[in-house]
Amino acid sequence: MAELEVLKVAANSKPIAVAGALAAIIREKGKVEIQSIGAGAVNQAVKAIAIARGYVAPSGIDLVCVPAFSDVSIDGEERTAIKFVVKPK
Repeated sequence: MAELEVLKVAANSKPIAVAGALAAIIREKGKVEIQSIGAGAVNQAVKAIAIARGYVAPSGIDLVCVPAFSDVSIDGEERTAIKFVVKPK
């Protein structure tokens, strides 16, 4: 199976831009993982997923997301991220 594409979302990420990237990856590869650390980043990620659902719905794709925790290393420091695996239903 191919490596899952990972989009990293920050608190200052633009949800519309993330949604466009998310929709493009879904159309091309079928599913994507979004990683975010912190409440602001999770908020932007959830907004992006909601917007992306609207982008792909006209082509008959209904997106679902599966949230989970993920340990990531940033500058040698372990952090806990929220990851969302987004894929068609």
